[in-house]
Amino acid sequence: MNVMRTGMLLAFMTALFMGVGFLIGGTGGMMIALVVAAGMNLFSYWNSDKMVLRMYNAVEVDQNNAPEYYGIVRDLAARAGLPMPRVYLIENDQPNAFATGRNPQNAAVAASTGLLHRLSPNEVAAVMAHELAHVEHRDTLTMTVTATLAGAISMLGNFAMFFGGNRNNNNPLGFIGVIVAMIVAPFAAMIVQMAISRTREYSADRRGAEICGNPLWLASALNKIARGAKEIVNEEAERNPASASLFIINPLSGQGADNLFSTHPKTENRIAALEAMADEFRQHPATPQPMATPETTMSENQQDDETPSPWGRDGSSRKGPWA
Repeated sequence: MNVMRTGMLLAFMTALFMGVGFLIGGTGGMMIALVVAAGMNLFSYWNSDKMVLRMYNAVEVDQNNAPEYYGIVRDLAARAGLPMPRVYLIENDQPNAFATGRNPQNAAVAASTGLLHRLSPNEVAAVMAHELAHVEHRDTLTMTVTATLAGAISMLGNFAMFFGGNRNNNNPLGFIGVIVAMIVAPFAAMIVQMAISRTREYSADRRGAEICGNPLWLASALNKIARGAKEIVNEEAERNPASASLFIINPLSGQGADNLFSTHPKTENRIAALEAMADEFRQHPATPQPMATPETTMSENQQDDETPSPWGRDGSSRKGPWA
């Protein structure tokens, strides 16, 4: 159902884009809009991952400088049957994470230092499983195409404002067409973009819980991340709001409502769905068992005596995987 809904929304977005081109310049304008969209999508397809990682100053890490974080992602990818993605770290106090890349073979996952500091290894595993679910579902490509089309529609709206006046004989609807192109179309594109993002988050939550084996790990992680996102401003995200839909929780301040203007579903709704999924797991013993993390492999005495560190139990002698 989610795949069909996403396909319908993308088809509407494409039709909307071509319709704006038609309103501005008739059949010729529609064809020009189609060519521009194709060029922008082609560029985004090959370069979107590099652009967003550079935008957040993400640093690639490996087994040597971030053994436990990298190991969690490696084990999750194996459980999901996915190629090992590139693993990145973002030095940012706000707990959050995202995935990017045009396909599973060219994917990357990134977590903030705030996420690794504030969450337990179990919760980190659940978050990264959610991001791998986006990779498996190819949501990163879907969201890139959607964002590109939405941006292009807004660009055409601006074009209509400056060049779509009464003297534009190619505009079949005259001034009304200009108003639609300027205001209605960009607004509709924004709504569709957000609807696609919200749809994909629920699917990634469910698949991520299946990959890590415990829906409650992700429910707990979402609760902590949502609180952290409200308390800590992500300056890079505020400067680049179009990238907000990539994150597991909306990184922008003041975005908590589950409505048409939110890029993410309401966190409480996502947690409730995961708790219901946990009940399903308990009723069906054949469901995937929780994966082993640094937290789950520690003895009870160790768990009582120390808080697990996402970069090793000798964390007191290291600053973290970015050092």
